[in-house]
Amino acid sequence: MSKVNTVLGTIPTAELGVVAVHEHVGYGMPGSELDTQWWKTPEERYAETVPKLRAFHEHGGGTFVDATGICNGRDVDYYKSLSAKTGVHIVACTGFVGGDTALPHFARASVDYLTRQFAHEITVGIGDTGSRAGVIKVGVSRGGRMTELDKTIYRAGARAAVATGVPILTHLAIDPEPAVAIFREEGLPLDRVLFGHADDGLNADQTPHDWIVSQGGRLGFDTFGYETELEDPPFWARARKERLDHFLDLVAKGYLPRLLVSADANCSPLGWPGVKGHTVNYLFEDLVPDLRERGVDEATITTLLVDNPADFLTIKA
Repeated sequence: MSKVNTVLGTIPTAELGVVAVHEHVGYGMPGSELDTQWWKTPEERYAETVPKLRAFHEHGGGTFVDATGICNGRDVDYYKSLSAKTGVHIVACTGFVGGDTALPHFARASVDYLTRQFAHEITVGIGDTGSRAGVIKVGVSRGGRMTELDKTIYRAGARAAVATGVPILTHLAIDPEPAVAIFREEGLPLDRVLFGHADDGLNADQTPHDWIVSQGGRLGFDTFGYETELEDPPFWARARKERLDHFLDLVAKGYLPRLLVSADANCSPLGWPGVKGHTVNYLFEDLVPDLRERGVDEATITTLLVDNPADFLTIKA
């Protein structure tokens, strides 16, 4: 039986439904949750988050993949409570957003140590929560080029993915050549890797989309909603039409089986204000209507939101 790890247990892949494949319950840099300028009580965070997840469920959303890595505010007991409260399946990740977010204990660790850490969180559980990770997060550090620490984490992630059968989700799709080389050396099929943020305004021009697909990788157009049209757009924003045109161009090239979409929104950000007006529900409230307006049929929308993420998240040991 095809299956996926969620925070409330392993479920059949068929139960995932519509998937937001790259999101955050709450993301921040290490220690940011202690910054009194942005500190929120648990009750405030809960009050911000529950309505967004309930709306996601009411729109037809089934599964929310939390891409918050170790050291960035991951709180699995909290995720379990949210999942039980809202009816949304939540998939937690192991791994790191990038080497520059790894605290010294992990930054000094060997590939073997990190591999065991990731595999333990996938097969045994994260801390004492009893919940197992369903995806591995790796990423490119600030500066846009993979550091030696990034490469160590990528190699550990690849080994853990091969050993456990869960997929890898990357932070940024720039500088993918070293990543692909590592994945090939470790025997990880490239269809088990989603190269994330292939669409953001800061890095899209530097991302070799065609080459990644030619190697067998998947592309994450997962910053939908971060638009220059926002009242206070973030530095990675992109014009709404430009992003959509780019995405539909890739669909027209025949890349649909390799594309996944998400919003990379924060339900309740840690240590920063977040982006006003942007939530996971952009997928239903804006993206799907935009796709329909541009003539995209329902079968293609189902492929993007249901079929492709289900295939990607399924444990393939």
